[in-house]
Amino acid sequence: MKYVDDLVLQDTIEKLLVIEIGRCYGMEMNMEETKVMRISRQPFPVKIIIDQKQLENVESFKYLGSMLTNDGRCTCEIKSRIAMAKVA
Repeated sequence: MKYVDDLVLQDTIEKLLVIEIGRCYGMEMNMEETKVMRISRQPFPVKIIIDQKQLENVESFKYLGSMLTNDGRCTCEIKSRIAMAKVA
């Protein structure tokens, strides 16, 4: 079985298309590892249910080496890079 990894989706339509097209090619979404996050000035949870399972909401995650947060600010990323520079 194949899985789609490290995929950032932006619209509900894209999410549904990825699931349906993936199934056509024998791929499935791993619900235990799939998380969702809304980026907004006033973040609130997103309710996405796929195959009767609600996806877990997160406040931040690392993507392509950068820390993304649900408030859209760069504070965590800046602190992380300063810490890496101090270690080096």
